[in-house]
Amino acid sequence: MDIEEKDLRYLRLLARQYPSIQAASTEIINLSAVLHLPKGTEHFLSDIHGEYEAFLHVLKNGSGSIKRKIDEIFADTLMERDKRHLATLIYYPEQKLPLILKEVEDEDEWYRIALFRLIKMGRVVSSKYTRARVREALPGDFATIIEELLHEQESIQNRQEYYNSIIDTIISTGRARGFIEAMAELIQRLNIAQLHIIGDVYDRGPGGHIIMDTLMAYHALDIQWGNHDIVWMGAAAGSEACIANVIRVCLRYSNVETLENGYAISLLPLASLAMDTYGDDPCRQFVPKLTAGQEFTRNELALMSRMHKAITIIQLKLEGQIVMRRPHYRMEDRLLLDKIDYEKGTVCLDGREYELIDSNFPTVDPDNPYELTEPEKNVVERLKLSFSNSEKLQRHARFLFARGSMYLVYNGNLLYHGCIPMNADGSFRAFKVDDQEFRAKAFMDRVERLARQGYFAGDPAQKQYGLDAMWYLWSGSQSPLFGKDKMATFERTFIADEATHQETKDPYYDFRDKEETARRILEEFGLDPETAHIINGHVPVRVKRGESPVKAGGKLFVIDGGFSRAYQDKTGIAGYTLIYNSYGLLLASHQAFESTQKAIEKELDIHSSTQILETNFARIRVKDTDIGRDIQRRIDELQHLLAAYRAGLIKEK
Repeated sequence: MDIEEKDLRYLRLLARQYPSIQAASTEIINLSAVLHLPKGTEHFLSDIHGEYEAFLHVLKNGSGSIKRKIDEIFADTLMERDKRHLATLIYYPEQKLPLILKEVEDEDEWYRIALFRLIKMGRVVSSKYTRARVREALPGDFATIIEELLHEQESIQNRQEYYNSIIDTIISTGRARGFIEAMAELIQRLNIAQLHIIGDVYDRGPGGHIIMDTLMAYHALDIQWGNHDIVWMGAAAGSEACIANVIRVCLRYSNVETLENGYAISLLPLASLAMDTYGDDPCRQFVPKLTAGQEFTRNELALMSRMHKAITIIQLKLEGQIVMRRPHYRMEDRLLLDKIDYEKGTVCLDGREYELIDSNFPTVDPDNPYELTEPEKNVVERLKLSFSNSEKLQRHARFLFARGSMYLVYNGNLLYHGCIPMNADGSFRAFKVDDQEFRAKAFMDRVERLARQGYFAGDPAQKQYGLDAMWYLWSGSQSPLFGKDKMATFERTFIADEATHQETKDPYYDFRDKEETARRILEEFGLDPETAHIINGHVPVRVKRGESPVKAGGKLFVIDGGFSRAYQDKTGIAGYTLIYNSYGLLLASHQAFESTQKAIEKELDIHSSTQILETNFARIRVKDTDIGRDIQRRIDELQHLLAAYRAGLIKEK
């Protein structure tokens, strides 16, 4: 069969969707018009770490973009107080409306003014979309009315009465409140065309599950996995080592909210083991870290400390089993339980003997230190069952696999969470498996496939290989998500000498400041280094030390600035986010978010400062984007279909 016959077969399939010259022509006209619309706004967030209140607020305000639009639209007509009122009303309509209405004398008049302002905002944010796209976003109850108002020209004299009558009827029928809520939701949705999460939804903060619920309901997004995501995904898939790590991190940061209340995972078996085994052990090295506002009784802290120790020992055993099972990981330096002299209470590390801070190991058999005791095996099995039976966790894990990846190329930008593993000379580091070498993009592609295999494979051996790969991505010495030579859990817990606690960053972090490195990475992933950028997270930008999120001559942006409260003392800010609109790139740096309650009651928006990174001389259109290129391919196919109709090769239906 020659090429013409193959093309004709495809065109016949396309003709089922567009069965006439008129249908194909109409679609070409519609698609061609879309190409000339302004590019939709992209919103980039990274390293949320369970801080759901700050995350939800930044999501609602579009990193300050809604406030900027209010300032532009109402620059000369509204006082600053009224602008704050309008912004808060758009962010939190259900909560803010009752507070506002308590203070107004004439509700109908206030509703009328608010509706006019919201409609004006709606027209601006909807102007980047076709009517069909806006129609898809409209809430059911008010879809027809909103569509009419968004495209109505009330300035035309013979339409003013019609326009005003719609507003008056909304108010007189008691639907103003619902209409305002619908308009606020629509403005938020149309304000951002695509959301990019550059990894680390989980850990540290208490609301990873709340964030995931929000992401699942979001209209358009993608996720680049972070190391704190992959460990939860591995736990959901059944990796015992990942389960132990998830629980240990939650206990270390006194955050069991996500586990127990978010995912209904019972820690009772672990608590029982901890009390039976470490009931007389003060477990001083395992006292949880507390953040501002957290309060626990002495008994609660004592229990969490003992649970923390119990799961840490289990984790070290399970990880040792993986290291011995997968010698190609080259992580023998993590086998430390067999380096302990249990009588002397010391450990031999790199040829040097260190005294242990805590030498109480009642569950470790010196002759077989990586073997779980029967009680430990029972706890691991029950925890594994609890993770696998958590309906919400499994739903969230599947979503992360469906919408997530190790990296993403999108509209000329390369998005990834951690790093591209490198050698000391700046060359791409190779991971060797069975005489094969995988580096940079090939390695990222391989480990992504293995992670999916770990969750979805039916064959037990394949599944176990994938489960171990997910654990490796969490803490492996060459993991693109982890980016360090080791995770020094043992050293930080049991050895006083802080020199042993050092976790050396991958050489990538020394070279990523150089434009030459960014260019090589972009070329490796098939991007034009003249125009493309790398958007990166994972390592917080320490503003206090004068660090900048803009690196490699403006080719690489790091947008982890400390969403997590646990990092903010070190970073000096509360996160960076990035906006890529039709005019260019804007970097927003945020101060700490106090609370949703204060944002509503006192209208305390997150204080953000915006830096313009790149401005385009010509406004970016849809035709300049990945979506635009897909549309152009569709237009080309439809043009071929038209030619086939007109040549008589395909007949109309």
